[in-house]
Amino acid sequence: MSARPPRFGPFLSRTLATAARVLRQLRHDPRTIALMLLVPVLMITLLRYVFDGSPQVFDNIGASLLGIFPLITMFLVTSIATLRERTSGTLERLLAMPLGKAELITGYALAFGAIAVLQSLLATGTALWLLGLDVVGSPWLLLLVALLDALLGTALGLFVSAFAASEFQAVQFMPAVIFPQLLLCGLFTARENMHPALEALSNVLPMSYAVDGMNQVLRHTEVTGDFIRDALIVAACGLAVLTLGAATLRRRTA
Repeated sequence: MSARPPRFGPFLSRTLATAARVLRQLRHDPRTIALMLLVPVLMITLLRYVFDGSPQVFDNIGASLLGIFPLITMFLVTSIATLRERTSGTLERLLAMPLGKAELITGYALAFGAIAVLQSLLATGTALWLLGLDVVGSPWLLLLVALLDALLGTALGLFVSAFAASEFQAVQFMPAVIFPQLLLCGLFTARENMHPALEALSNVLPMSYAVDGMNQVLRHTEVTGDFIRDALIVAACGLAVLTLGAATLRRRTA
């Protein structure tokens, strides 16, 4: 009996083809590229000079915002871009081909993940070497968390796009998905100082661990157990949301 051919090869080839198609489309959309690559850099630069007279404040919150800004921009761009593909009928045509939902979602994640790598490199490099952000730990760990946060934003954007009927509705998901995490992540006050109910809620939100991971790099020279825990939680949340995105993917928004 002949052995069955491995299925991983076709899955990989179709996934890479999807990622390449998305990247080709993005190449012809300079405004979207500018939003993803330049807005986090501009925001972190603006923040640096807002606190020009108090550089210690920038050092305290700059690392956290290096994770938050990429997450927000990737959420916005990914949710709108994916919804546009659905409403235009592109997803319906793609899913009529021998292309599974998992391959499609993974391809989108790879394409936007490649942009997330560039985004994280630009934002982190600007903060550390041009704006003088002072961190105790390794800059590469800071970059790692920034990248994980951007990928989490990508996964969240892919997921919520399934529940929006228009680009305007996709933007409306930001107050529901992003703003509560922003308020409860520990950026404005330590989470242990919150009301117990809010602290408990913050403990299940992925952005809380993104900020905690950045703060570990800010304060410790070595890789700590808490840093590893935070990075793994952010990565696991991104993977879980991508899985949910594949499960809820629809061909066309009604």
